[in-house]
Amino acid sequence: MTIAISALRTGHVGLNVTDMDRSLVFYRDALDFAVLGEGKEEGRRFAFLGQDGELVLTLWQQADGPYAPTASGLHHLAFAAGALDEVRAYEERLRGLGVDFAYEGVVAHREGAASGGIFFHDPDGTRLEIFVPDGVEGAPAPTESAPTCGFF
Repeated sequence: MTIAISALRTGHVGLNVTDMDRSLVFYRDALDFAVLGEGKEEGRRFAFLGQDGELVLTLWQQADGPYAPTASGLHHLAFAAGALDEVRAYEERLRGLGVDFAYEGVVAHREGAASGGIFFHDPDGTRLEIFVPDGVEGAPAPTESAPTCGFF
């Protein structure tokens, strides 16, 4: 008997953080994530974050230092928005919260691309992106020789 195997899709992403309380505030206030569940036991703190009841992100308080771009593992985490106006609204909100951006404003994924978004960092320095697949035509591309999300 042959079993049909469906295509896999991302279920959720787990991030190590250094300060759970600080990260919960960031992901709630900056990106509208709600806490779906959490463990508060000393030395074993974690939180399940989601939107509309769907798990998207799990935070684990077990990092002893900030994100290291030269280490193996997660390169960046990208969130898809429904429209360019939503990306710009998040940009405005993030700027109001004093978030560190990798580039100024909405940028294209590469020279001449219709896709693009904003690139920024969470409190531990983890690289984050909010993008749209189209509607960014004519936006600058910060890097000519590599995708915008590649080296920042």
